[in-house]
Amino acid sequence: MALEEYARKRRFDATPEPAPKDADTEAGNYFCVQRHDATRLHYDFRLEIGGVLKSWAVPKGPTLDPAVRHFAAMVEDHPVEYGGFEGTIPAGNYGAGSVMLWDRGTFELLGGVEGEAQIARGDLKFRLHGEKLNGDFALVHMKGRGKGNEWLILKKRDEFAAPGWDVEAHAYSVLSGRTQEEIARNLPARETHRATAGAADRTWESRPVKRAAKTAESTAPAPPVKKKSPLIQAG
Repeated sequence: MALEEYARKRRFDATPEPAPKDADTEAGNYFCVQRHDATRLHYDFRLEIGGVLKSWAVPKGPTLDPAVRHFAAMVEDHPVEYGGFEGTIPAGNYGAGSVMLWDRGTFELLGGVEGEAQIARGDLKFRLHGEKLNGDFALVHMKGRGKGNEWLILKKRDEFAAPGWDVEAHAYSVLSGRTQEEIARNLPARETHRATAGAADRTWESRPVKRAAKTAESTAPAPPVKKKSPLIQAG
């Protein structure tokens, strides 16, 4: 997919979402999850691959429970700048509703194969270093199903696995500390996070500071981040 599809669906004079720029060819390893209360509440899972955010809409959200496999619909690529977006998309626009930056961090590809090649083969393996999600995961394409964009996201069994883990027990922003309702009401950030994060006059943040280029598989953990259904309309 390309950013043309992202741009085609949006009117940037009417939405606070960032307009696309040319894809950055420098390797990056940012990931984020955005909780999106649109037509239906869902989570948008995004990995920086090939200079864009490869994106999947996950109705039930990601999980740390290795016994659970959640459906994930692959959607259009998003610009990397979208990884800092939190705010409300106005009514009448594509994906209208509140968007929470639910998790963020870095990731490593696993298996010694580049990300785009793993997506092409339908089996993407990676390790997350987030504020809520950590450890090894996989996205697996359900080939020959429906529209062709049907995937499953699953957690591998490792030290971060947590049977019975409930995504809705962690429904707060890692950017501003706000709940979904507080974001929809444009309330300011909570004092437990940095003062400027999610302030009422903020709609999105610029791209995170450049990261070191990722290797195909790395054993070194990333530094901790400082605290401061298929018919759904994805963000």
